[in-house]
Amino acid sequence: MPWGDYFRDALIQHLQPCLGKLYGFHLLKIGSLSAEINTEGCSISHQVNVGEEGSALQVIANPMRLPFEAKSVDACLLAHTLAWSHDPHSILREVDRVLIDDGWMIISGFNPFSLLGVGKVVPGLHRRAPWSGRMYSQIRVLDWLSLLNYEVMQRTHFQVLPWNRQGGKVISAHLPALGCLNIIVARKRTFPLTMNPAKKSLHKVKLRQTASATRQFRHFNDHDPG
Repeated sequence: MPWGDYFRDALIQHLQPCLGKLYGFHLLKIGSLSAEINTEGCSISHQVNVGEEGSALQVIANPMRLPFEAKSVDACLLAHTLAWSHDPHSILREVDRVLIDDGWMIISGFNPFSLLGVGKVVPGLHRRAPWSGRMYSQIRVLDWLSLLNYEVMQRTHFQVLPWNRQGGKVISAHLPALGCLNIIVARKRTFPLTMNPAKKSLHKVKLRQTASATRQFRHFNDHDPG
């Protein structure tokens, strides 16, 4: 794609702090773009590139049907994987299936509300990369992760300028919401992140009824002449 090297280099630069925090045994890099991300800074030594097509892939498979056992992977990288998928929900569910409890999911994508995103409405551009891919807002992806019970550990926007390999530091610092790329780092949780008020109230009612029955039983025994 145009300026693809700049996008890749900026993404690698901003991913390094996230990758340095990961630990475990197995890292999946899902999609051909994920396979191009340098993850040498990650402490997870066993890294597998998986996708449907690409020269850097080690496992050829549909991201919606990963050939791995449930809860067998410690972390998954999806670098713009959702953008070129016709069913991003299925990919997220499949990644959730193979991730261990407390496993990590790192997602990157294009920001539809950036200057780059405006190109989607320009006639002719929507057929060319990166505008040919889907650009999901970060809020939308966060909603999907919330339904899967993921805790967002970090999210960021940053700008990439073709004439600046440092990633447009000025724009990223002062207008981060307009950054053309975004990253979400989320962690799989096994406990509910929010308490359902209805279930909480029901639990209290049952607890009161149980306590009341216990008091009545003790009162009956205290006054039983036998």
